[in-house]
Amino acid sequence: MGAPAVVVERLRAKYPPSRDWVLKDINLEVRRGEMLVVMGPSGCGKSTLLNVIAGLMPSVIPGVVEGRVIVDGVDVLAAGHRGLVGRVAMVYQNPEVQVITRSVYEELAMAPENLGLPKDEVVERVEWALDVLGLRGYEHKDPQALSGGEKQLIAIASVLTMRPKILLLDEPTSMLDHRGTRMVLSAINALKKRGELTVIVAEHRVEWAVEVADKVAIMSGGRLVLEGTPDEVFSRVDEIRELGVRPPGVAEVAYELIRRGAKVPVPVHLKDAVKALGGGAP
Repeated sequence: MGAPAVVVERLRAKYPPSRDWVLKDINLEVRRGEMLVVMGPSGCGKSTLLNVIAGLMPSVIPGVVEGRVIVDGVDVLAAGHRGLVGRVAMVYQNPEVQVITRSVYEELAMAPENLGLPKDEVVERVEWALDVLGLRGYEHKDPQALSGGEKQLIAIASVLTMRPKILLLDEPTSMLDHRGTRMVLSAINALKKRGELTVIVAEHRVEWAVEVADKVAIMSGGRLVLEGTPDEVFSRVDEIRELGVRPPGVAEVAYELIRRGAKVPVPVHLKDAVKALGGGAP
């Protein structure tokens, strides 16, 4: 991994008129090319954290933010959302708020056109995004006639045409059915493998997270309470139990055995569980 892409120090944030801080002394570092999956119960501050990193809060979303946030070398709290154009892109959990045109091609072309790029570069970026997310054949379709998963892929493709260095995804599968979820998670995994983006995802699907994340951060009550590789985080049995976070399915058996007094390793990945049980490759 490269140098830090995102540095968060002593971050606090709250929404007026509330006196309660939604984020409380968050310290976080994400390196270039890394994928961080942020997990935690509803209301723990995941979306607020992404909004601050994206420069949306407090410059677009009213709020009080204290601390230091550096994204791709830019002081976010000083520069605001406009200072991150072309550097950071964010995709929300509901694609309906982002997909607004009458054709997929128009949707993908809109952001680079708004950047004032030459027509040939706009075309090149749209063609690239269609290929990256497997959307060939969708160019002339009406986004409103597509499935939720397809719309979410288009929302992701449309922000990628700005060629951001950092991609933020806020619960990108929470409103999708199983097929749509599979489509979106597969696309995110493909982007991660290309190694061209730093990706921060707020997501609750733990089995997927442990397979693709370089790091996992777990939030609770506005604080970042656990951080590390998936193996480091989910092997901390007592803390995971106390936080009420569901571990990967393959780890749950080990957790129960440990509860009963057995001394066994905690597998996080399926291949590790098979190996621990003395089997062959899955």
